[in-house]
Amino acid sequence: MKTKVINKMLILAVLILTASMQAAAFSPNNDNEFIFQEKKDLPKYGEDSVTCVINISLYREFYKQWKASDYTSQSINEVHKPWRWVFNNCPMGSENIYVDGVNVMQYRIEKEKDASKKEKLIDTLMMIYDQRIEYFPDHYRTGQSQVGTILGRKGIDLYTYAPNRYEETYNTLKKSLELDGNSTDGSVLIYYFRSVIKMAKKAKIDSTEIVDAYDRVIDILDFNIKGLEASGDDRWAEIYKNFKGNIDATFEPFATCEDLVKLFSKKYKANPNDINLLSKITSNLDKRNCTDDPLYLNASEKLHKLQPSPESAYLIGRLLLKEEEYNKAIPYLEESTKSEDLERAHSAYKLLAEVLRATKNYPRSRQMALKAIELNPNDGSPYITIGDLYASSAKQCGDNEFTSRVAYWAAIDKYEQAKRVDPSVAETANKRIADYRVYFPSLETIFFYDYKEGDTYTVECWFTERTTIRAAR
Repeated sequence: MKTKVINKMLILAVLILTASMQAAAFSPNNDNEFIFQEKKDLPKYGEDSVTCVINISLYREFYKQWKASDYTSQSINEVHKPWRWVFNNCPMGSENIYVDGVNVMQYRIEKEKDASKKEKLIDTLMMIYDQRIEYFPDHYRTGQSQVGTILGRKGIDLYTYAPNRYEETYNTLKKSLELDGNSTDGSVLIYYFRSVIKMAKKAKIDSTEIVDAYDRVIDILDFNIKGLEASGDDRWAEIYKNFKGNIDATFEPFATCEDLVKLFSKKYKANPNDINLLSKITSNLDKRNCTDDPLYLNASEKLHKLQPSPESAYLIGRLLLKEEEYNKAIPYLEESTKSEDLERAHSAYKLLAEVLRATKNYPRSRQMALKAIELNPNDGSPYITIGDLYASSAKQCGDNEFTSRVAYWAAIDKYEQAKRVDPSVAETANKRIADYRVYFPSLETIFFYDYKEGDTYTVECWFTERTTIRAAR
């Protein structure tokens, strides 16, 4: 049965060869058999064109059977001999020689247990990529160079199968990036960045190159994300955002503030009015808590001047709050509350409440904290702020030993409420409760003013709150 199949394949091969002599070229598709390209000083099918076409047909038939079986069929064992003959004797016979050869060699590498044999298979895999570049450097449809793309795939396989050859991997992927620029595939960018980190760890390159490489790959990803979103390709835009997230996570342990400031200061001086650059500077420094350097405030203020937005206002307001420039921070934080991002608006209201508390504007501070609660009722920190406001102004709410202490009840009510809605603030709330409970009026004072524990009481000050009478313990 096997002999009959092979005989039929041989007859088919001869017919294909005859037809091929009458055609200039064939364009490939998913099931194509041949791809012909002109190459000087080398026949399309080598010195023995009949044998070349026969062996292409043989290996392709077995390869298709293997592929159709989801790469489980034993027909893979029949692929290698005719494929190897074609690879060595008629390298221009079909670009599929290299596409298929990569898949076959990857399969064999992953199955091979012997280390020395695996090394030889890896060398063969690299040779397949190199020979494809030599004989098929241009894409068959576009006519454009595909060398960068092929080098990218080669570099990824080097990284995967030969981790000890990290320097070769780095140079291969770097060259791919240089050739393809903004067209570089996202997976190539990920492996290139990983190879940069490995080179730095091995002291083959300066660690500052990690920051340069990060900046470069993020630029390419941002370029593609922007283009994909503009074209409405949300699926691929999301994929590229995932690529970006992967690189951000890889970069995280290596991003020192000193390196980032050094990199971005140079860029900022060269292009101080570049909105994209300013956005990148502020977001990167903010994300990594590198906001102490003057570069952060300068870039934030410049960005807000060129492109005012609630987001840029938030960055400036938060920094001014940190530097205790409260009056300067207020207008920025007020603007940032207008953000369409509810989480950002929520944060802006909380910060604004803190700024206003620091400037003793207690009524408006409380108002902003309540706005924050409206946007996120499960966040306990605005309740902590309100409790602090009540406690800070307790002595102003009365003129005797009783009324000057009643606001502490209302303050502790807020701390208790903070714990109920948000267990994450329990430690802070409990400390406040312990600190302020001692300021409750004594039991004797409560009796003296004709009240008793457990009764309801309305605190009337710059705020009004119903609470419960409690004695100090």
